Amino acid sequence: MLGASIISKPVLRATLRSSASQRQQELKLNHICSKPSVQLKRAESVHSESIQGNHQRVVCQASTVSDSRDVLYGPENGDMFCYQCEQTSHGVGCTTVGVCGKTPEVAALQDLLIYRLKGLAGICVHAREVANIIDNEADEFFNAAVFSTLTNVNFDADRFVEYIKKTNRYITRMKKRVQEAGVEPLPVPKVPWFAGVPHPFEWDMISDSETRDTLVELGHKVSITERLSLIKDKTLIGLHELVTYGLKGSAAYAHHAEMLGWHNRELTYKFQEYLSFLCKPEAGDPSAVLDKAMQLGATNLETMRTLEEAHTTRFGHPTPAEVDTTPKEGKCILVSGHDMNDIEALLQQTEGTGINIYTHGEMLPAHGYPELRKYKHLAGHYGGAWYRQKVDFARWPGSILITTNCVLDPPKDSYAANLFTTGETGVEGVQHVGYHNFGPVVERAKQLPGFTAEDAAAEGPKHLVGFGRETMLGAAPAVLDAIKEGKLSHIFLIGGCDGSEGTRSYYQKVAKNMPQSTAILTLGCAKFRLLGQDYGTVPGTELPRLMDMGQCNDAYGAIQVAVALAEATGVEGGVNGLPLSLDLSWFEQKAVAVLLTLLYLGVKNIRLGPSLPAFISPEALEILVEKFQLKGADLKHPELDLEQMLVGN
Repeated sequence: MLGASIISKPVLRATLRSSASQRQQELKLNHICSKPSVQLKRAESVHSESIQGNHQRVVCQASTVSDSRDVLYGPENGDMFCYQCEQTSHGVGCTTVGVCGKTPEVAALQDLLIYRLKGLAGICVHAREVANIIDNEADEFFNAAVFSTLTNVNFDADRFVEYIKKTNRYITRMKKRVQEAGVEPLPVPKVPWFAGVPHPFEWDMISDSETRDTLVELGHKVSITERLSLIKDKTLIGLHELVTYGLKGSAAYAHHAEMLGWHNRELTYKFQEYLSFLCKPEAGDPSAVLDKAMQLGATNLETMRTLEEAHTTRFGHPTPAEVDTTPKEGKCILVSGHDMNDIEALLQQTEGTGINIYTHGEMLPAHGYPELRKYKHLAGHYGGAWYRQKVDFARWPGSILITTNCVLDPPKDSYAANLFTTGETGVEGVQHVGYHNFGPVVERAKQLPGFTAEDAAAEGPKHLVGFGRETMLGAAPAVLDAIKEGKLSHIFLIGGCDGSEGTRSYYQKVAKNMPQSTAILTLGCAKFRLLGQDYGTVPGTELPRLMDMGQCNDAYGAIQVAVALAEATGVEGGVNGLPLSLDLSWFEQKAVAVLLTLLYLGVKNIRLGPSLPAFISPEALEILVEKFQLKGADLKHPELDLEQMLVGN
C-alpha cells in the first residue's frame, strides 16, 4: 500500500543530497559572458512572433537558433523599467507604465524598498553571525515588505513610503544593537553595480522627514537601468533579478504561513542571506549567482512545506468537494487572493449575519479544506482568474476583500467603493482595513443589494476541488494499477498562473487534445484555462481525468506525489522516468520560486510559457536549456508539444 511514509523527510533529503553535488558541478557559467552569440538548442519546431518593427523574438521551442532577445533585451529610455512579470511590455520591459498598471512612481519606490531591504538583510545577517543578535519583529517585517513588491500586490505609493521609512528604522535599530554589543560593524564591500550610489550596507540617507518625491528620485538612482549602465552586463544583472524574484515568491509563501502562526525563522534567515549575497563581490560571478538561485529553490521547497503544514494543521487536509457557482439569494462578500487565514476570520465574523461568503480566483481551493467547508455560509465560487476582475467585480452585488495578489486598479466610477484591501495589498483610493478588521467590509455588504431570487435561479456549473497531497497519495494504488494495466498512459501537470494574453489558450488546446488514457493534475489559477469542460474519468477507473491540487504553493504536494510514485515504481531516473510531463504557465514571482525548486530537484523537460522570462538573458537561458532541457511552449503548435510530451520529451 502506497502511503505518506514513502515520501518521508529522510527519503526526500536523500534525494536532494544525491543530486545536489552533480548540479553544482553542472552549473558553471565561466564561459557565459564571453560568448559573442549564443545558439539555443531546443526541441523540434520553430515559432517566433513579431513584437516591434522588424525584430523577431523567439518565445517557443526552436531548433538551433539565436534568440534575438540579445538585440531587444534590456531597458530602454523611459520613465521606469520593470521586467519582473511574464506580461512585461513586448516581452522586454515596461518603460512608461506597467502592463499591470504600476506607475513609474510606484516602480521607483519599489526599487528603493528592495535596495533598503538589502541593507536590512546585510545588518541582520551580520548581527546574527557576530553577536547572535536576533530581531523577530524586523524579520517578520522583512518578509512582509518583500512580499509587497510582488506583481499585483500593492499600487499605493504612500504605503511604499512607509515601508521604506520603516525599513530604515529597523536598520538603524540593528546597527545600534551591534554597536552596543561591542563587536565589529558591518563591513562594506565594494562592488561595481553599486558604484553610482552608497552601498546598501552603508546608506543612511533616508530619514522619517523625507518626502515622497525625494524617495522617488532616490529610487531612480538604484534602478535596474542604473545598475546596467554601471556594469553593462545584462546576464549578471538578470541573474541577480532571478534570485530577487524567486526570493519575492518564497517570502510571500513564508508570510502566508506566518499569518497562520507558523514562524520558520530559518527561512527568513536564508532569504536575508540571499539578498545580502547580491551586495557582495561574490555576486559578480554568474556561476555563483546561479548556484545561489538553486539554493533558493531548495529553500522554497521548505517554505512550501511549511505553508502546507500551516494550512493542513489549521484547516485539515483537502478532500474532494464540488463547489457551486450558482449564487444564493441574499447579501454577499467576495474574497480574492490566497490567504486562508483571512477567509477563516471573515467566515467567523459573518457567521449568523445572513451574509454569504464566496471565493474568487485562487481562493477556490478554500472549499477543499474541511475546517473552512464546515461554514454553511461559504456559499460558492464566483468568476474566473484574477485578470477578469474588472469584469467580475463590476458585476458583483456586494463588497469585495482582496487578501493577497492579484489586485488591479479599479476603473473610475466602478466598484472602488466596494473594494477593500488588507495585509500587504493596496490600491490608491481604495479603503485598506487592518489585520482581521473586517467590520467595514461587512457594513458595506449590508448596504449593497446582494443577489436576487432571479440571480439564484440561474444555475451555474460546479467545480471539483480538493485533490490535495493526502488524497492523491491515498489514490496512488489505483493510479499505479491503471498505469500497469495500460489504462493510464500519461499524467500531465498543467499548472501555475493565468493571465490575460490570448496565447494562454495554448493550455486549453493541449488539454482538449489529450488521449482519454491520460490524466491532468492542475494547480494555481492556470486551472481556469481547464475548468468548464467535462474530461470524464480514466477508462476502467473512478479517477477523474482532471484533478485540482490547489493553489500555486501546493506544488509541494504535487512534488511529493511524483516522488512517491517514482519510489513505488522503482522507475529509472526517478521523477524524470515517470510518464509525467510538466507544462507550466507562469506570470509572477511565486511561479519563479516554484520553477527554481523544480530545477533544484533536477526535474527536466519542463515546458514554460506563454513566453520565457525577459530577465533571463540568452546566455543564461542556454545553460538552463542544456542542463535541464527547459523548453518554451510552442504556442502556435500545441499539438506538436503534446506529441513530444507523450513520448517523454
